[in-house]
This record gives sequence, structure tokens and C-alpha cells, in this order.
Amino acid sequence: MRSTPTAPAAEAALEEIRRRSGDPHRRILFTGATVVTMDPALGVLDDAGVLVEGDTIAAVGAVPEAGDAVVVDAAGCVLVPGFVDTHRHAWQSQLRRIMPDVDDLAGYVTATLARYAPAYGPEDMYLGTRLAALSAIDSGITCMLDFSHNSRSREHSDAAVRALADTGIRGVHASMGPHFGEWDRQWPGDLARLCEEHSDGARRMLTLRVAALATEEVAGPSPAYGPELARIARDLGIGVSVDAVFGTGSSRAVLDWADRGLLGPHLTLIHATGLTEEAWKAIGATGTTVALAPTSDAQIGLETAVPAVDEALAAGVRPGLSIDVEVALAGDMFTQMRTLHTVQRMRAANAVYGTGREAARIGVHDVLDFATLQGARTNGLGGVTGSLIPGKRADLLVITAEDLNNMPLNDPVGTVVLGSDARNITAVLIDGEPRKWAGRVLDADTDDLRDRVRESRDRILARASH
Repeated sequence: MRSTPTAPAAEAALEEIRRRSGDPHRRILFTGATVVTMDPALGVLDDAGVLVEGDTIAAVGAVPEAGDAVVVDAAGCVLVPGFVDTHRHAWQSQLRRIMPDVDDLAGYVTATLARYAPAYGPEDMYLGTRLAALSAIDSGITCMLDFSHNSRSREHSDAAVRALADTGIRGVHASMGPHFGEWDRQWPGDLARLCEEHSDGARRMLTLRVAALATEEVAGPSPAYGPELARIARDLGIGVSVDAVFGTGSSRAVLDWADRGLLGPHLTLIHATGLTEEAWKAIGATGTTVALAPTSDAQIGLETAVPAVDEALAAGVRPGLSIDVEVALAGDMFTQMRTLHTVQRMRAANAVYGTGREAARIGVHDVLDFATLQGARTNGLGGVTGSLIPGKRADLLVITAEDLNNMPLNDPVGTVVLGSDARNITAVLIDGEPRKWAGRVLDADTDDLRDRVRESRDRILARASH
């Protein structure tokens, strides 16, 4: 895997792997790697192997007998679990960086949700979501929660779900009705149909969640989390992801949910900036999960504009990480990890400057934990993905550690978090299937997608201008 994209050995291995696709006993053996398992018991393993059988991790550590396995030489590489994105509005991808210097939430809402969102048809939903998912795979995200809050019709929702499935990403479709404009008012009633038609059972390649907002301030009472949406989620056996959780209004809502018994591990609160200490205590006491959006909070200036990692950790919550909106932000997990790592350590040092006290800093292992194991738990998939241990699904990355920007390999976690980017990800496996190999995303006609995405963008902008 250290070799170039056209290297015969890499291509021959891929050909053999794909020839045996669908065989539940197909075995792929990665050898000679530094394996960052993200499992507290296993830790980091040097010169180790990872054996994949079918869709599952069969062995980690000492290299077993290869037998009939396809052997991939991963010397000079770091193997890590795939990254997990806990919140992204994937449908917006045609509008990437259209407002890179948006100054506040109101500016984002007015432009994207009020002006552009009503101009989307089902095909636009499909293309935006597909582009986001393929880009996620390219940058090492193997599981993505799509907070699809432009579900204007059944067809819009079906298109978004189909896009996730077509890319091969481990997708979580969180459906919500739109904020503004005309729509069919099929949500939340349509959630039952979505679960029946699209959930794939024990395979967990596609799961469903309710998407909601914290309060009525932006979009009215319909999408605001409360007893009715909690009941729907409970009846369907799915989780809930709540966006726009920030400030005193959300703090009051969190305490109200606590009184009503609506908090818990099934619930994810997104952003969580500017919450009161009392709200954080309720979150921590109930095992409620949190999805931080480090670049979104800081760049757009949401409430305090400071990612709430210290508050989460003080409450006993280890958060997941998310991308949020590509209309203004970067779309990869490396940026989220580095931003959170830098901002938290800056805050910690600043808080004790001149006092002689020791700063309470997080480290690179913490942010990688947030981006993998904790992200999986936040998405309700902690038993499925997020770490490299036998029995979990084979969602993993092979990252070259001997490229110009990484060599020489000294600290594997530091190399992944601070040194690497998408160009160093030579292979991505999702559910045991290669989705990126020798540095190339598979099964994606980039030229055709580029043309269709441009046409979609132009169509949306034209409609929005009338």
C-alpha cells in the first residue's frame, strides 16, 4: 500500500478482493502496519496485522496464517478505524464555500435555508448527498450522519437515502421537514415508511434517526424536540439528533426534557455551545450524547463561538465530532480534530496564564477518540464501528506514514491527527468492502458527477433568484 496508485501489486490485490466480493468468508490480511485500535485494552500495536473476514474484523495483532487471504503489505502505514461524522447537512454540497465568510447564524439561515433550500428538487437532493458522501469517503469518513432538513417530499427523502446507499458509506439518515417554503407536510409521519422501506436490519449500513431542533425560535413548533417527537422515535426504535442546541433557550429546553424523562443515550445534542452548568449536569447524568462542530461554532460564531469540549468533559461526556455545513466550512475530519485540539489547548493555557497552575489540555488521542469511537457511540453505532477489535464491522483506513508530509513515523496518533490529509489515505474499507484503494475513490465517475453537480448548482441558483 506504500506504492503508487498504478502499482501492479495494489491493483492485483484489489482485483482479487473484488473478484470474491459477496463471499462471507473472503479474507483480507493487512500486514506489517502500526495499528491504532482505539480500544483501551489493545491500544497501539506495532508491526501488527488486521484480518478482515467478510464484513467483519476477525483478528488484530499477531499476524495469523494467511491461508487463502488476500495479503496486503501495509508496512510504513498506520491503520485506524474510519472516522465518524455525527452531523452534516449533506444536501448542501453543490453550494460548497458559497459563503465562506458568513458572520452569524442568521446570515446562514437567510441564505441557505430560506433562499436556496426551497429551490431543491429530489435530483438535487440526490446529487448533493452523493457528493458529500463520496468526499467523506475520500477523506476517511466511513460513517456519516446526514441531517437532512430539506425533506420537502417523500421523493426528496428517498433521493437522499438512495445517495447514501449508492456510495457504500455507512449512512445515518436523520430526516426533518424544511424550515421555510412550500413542502408536503409529510414529516414526521413519513418516518415510519422510511424505516420500513430503507432500514437494513442487523447489517446497519443504513440506519434512520429523527432530526429535530432544540427550540421553536427558527422554524416554529413542528421540528422542536419534545414529547411528540420523542414518542415517534421510541415507537420506531430509533434515535433522535437535535440541532441548534445553544444558549439560554436551549438550556431551558434541556432542563425541561430532563423533567419529562426525554434525555438519554438515544438522544444527541448538536453544538451545545453556551449551555448553563445545570443543563450540562442533566446531560451528563442521563448519558445523553453530544456532537460538537468545532469549525462551525468558531467560524460562524455560534453563541460563545467556543466548542464546548471542556464543558462536555466536565459533565462526563466524551463527544463526537461533526462537519456541519460545507457552504462555509471544510468537509474533512482532520480539520475538525485539529481545530478542536488547538482551540482547547489555547483556552487551557490562556486560563492559567500568569498563575503558575498547570493547564488542563486534551491530547491528540482524545480528538481521535472523539472522531472514531465516540462518534460511533453518538450515532448509535458504538457496537458496530469506531474501533478495530474482533467482531466489529471492518470500517478502517490505511494511512501512509512515509509520504513527504508524514515521514518519518514517530508517533502514530500524532501522525494521523496532525500530519495527515486525504492524500495519505491509500485505502478505505467500509463493511469489509474497498471504497478507496491506492489513493483513488472507487465506483465514482468524477467527470460525470462534476457535470451533474454544476448543472444542479446552476439550476438551484436560477430558481432561487426568482
